[in-house]
Amino acid sequence: MYLTRYEERLLDGEEGEVVERAMRLLVTLGEVFGAERLVEVRSAHISGVSYRNLGEAGLSFLEEQAEAGARTRVRATLNPAGMDLERWREMGVPEGFAERQLRIISAFERMGVEVTCTCTPYLVGHLPGLGEQVAWAESSAVAYSNSVLGARTNRETGPTTLASAVTGRAALYGYRLTENRAPTAIVKVEEPPVSRLGFSALGYLVGSEVGSGVPYLRGLGRPALEDLKALGAAAATSGGVALYHVEGVTPESRSFASSDLRGLEEFDVERRDLDEVISGLSVEVGDPVVCLGCPHCSLREVEEVARLLEGRRLKRRLWVFTSRGVYAEAERRGLVAVIEDAGGRVFRDTCMVVAPLEEMGVGEVSTNSCKAAHYLANRGVKARLGDVDTLIREALR
Repeated sequence: MYLTRYEERLLDGEEGEVVERAMRLLVTLGEVFGAERLVEVRSAHISGVSYRNLGEAGLSFLEEQAEAGARTRVRATLNPAGMDLERWREMGVPEGFAERQLRIISAFERMGVEVTCTCTPYLVGHLPGLGEQVAWAESSAVAYSNSVLGARTNRETGPTTLASAVTGRAALYGYRLTENRAPTAIVKVEEPPVSRLGFSALGYLVGSEVGSGVPYLRGLGRPALEDLKALGAAAATSGGVALYHVEGVTPESRSFASSDLRGLEEFDVERRDLDEVISGLSVEVGDPVVCLGCPHCSLREVEEVARLLEGRRLKRRLWVFTSRGVYAEAERRGLVAVIEDAGGRVFRDTCMVVAPLEEMGVGEVSTNSCKAAHYLANRGVKARLGDVDTLIREALR
């Protein structure tokens, strides 16, 4: 692999052992995937933050990195933690878990990582441009960044994004190359979904069909940001989708001529197909916690919940998960107060997928996220799917 003189200096340890180890990881990864060289990245988004996922080994690794002097060279933001960093007691998170989670956050802070604790960094100002090389983990954020923003990243991991953050480099292969961003299958949607849950189900179905391919979707009309967020998150969950194109909507979709799409595998999606996805991921629940915000809720989504709850009182627990940035604006507009006056809670920094629900005594969840239902089922937590209007209406009974 070709390295510049500067990159050779980093690899030779001239900027410290931590940087040397990070470079060695990236160079090895590049050699495995046949990269000809490294590329500068403008930013990183780091996953592997919740203590539930990291455990003691991950905590020790991060503290060792921070103690050894690892420092970011490019902007780096952080994925969700396992709890609201301030209101974790309200969530029912055990103190032992909280103590370790806060140590993880402290280690990242010492390395210069922004404690955004969100899976939607693009909603809080971390917004890469078209064609910009970045190093992002978190599958839903990768799908959004590649597809909706047109930035370039592979589906990275926590260690590789941290390595990119401290070196400013990534190996040039995969979705960083133009030739690997072309569609591999065409999806014809007979009728656009009418809810966020519908877009989530569509994404889940598409991911199941194309695996790690690049789907080109037709017939979606003009989906909202929130619809694309839900679609990409679910497609990345059921398959390995890191990039999709929506005809006439996503920036790179306009660069493909009819000849580029000729001969690709095609499949049609009808409303009943989405209904089957939803029923297949749902089980019966008795007294679930209604959980919204996987991926984290946008300001519009928080506003929708507040509108449905204004002047009313919940009979069930409702947890809304969002980022600190969105929370601050929602609080300023009075939306948080409306939801919490109704008996709900708006939590930051975390979501139902990475929180220690079992230790919190939560065994049943209702949600509008196919991604959440998928991962919760894998943990033995019962989940039922419904659109937001239905879930709120049931919680008010």
